[in-house]
Amino acid sequence: YKRHLSTTSNSQTPNSAMAKTKELSKDTRNKIVDLHQAGKTESAIARALKMKRGWVFQHDNDPKHTARATKEWLRKEHFKVLEWTSQSPDLNPIENLWRELKIRVAQRQPQNITALEEICMEEWAKLPAT
Repeated sequence: YKRHLSTTSNSQTPNSAMAKTKELSKDTRNKIVDLHQAGKTESAIARALKMKRGWVFQHDNDPKHTARATKEWLRKEHFKVLEWTSQSPDLNPIENLWRELKIRVAQRQPQNITALEEICMEEWAKLPAT
């Protein structure tokens, strides 16, 4: 459970160890990407997410997200970055989805990393689109 797939969490609980990235756009609503398998470079992640130039990128101002290398890459790839208040889950719509996903995954009590990954994917797909 210690394998972290993105920088969304650094907790050691099974619910948050499987950090996945999900896009909140209509055409990719059901796309969930394992950032560990996608690759560790920004370009590999962008390809896995099918990110396009001109997209608006929003993150939670975690220091890993605001590092110089990250800022430079976002600028180089022509992504607009939405200015966002740090640690403001009440304003961040994805936080509501993370909470619901964590609850659903915890209820199913995964016993290993493979089960955790499968349960995350299944429960994510069940979340309502609206």
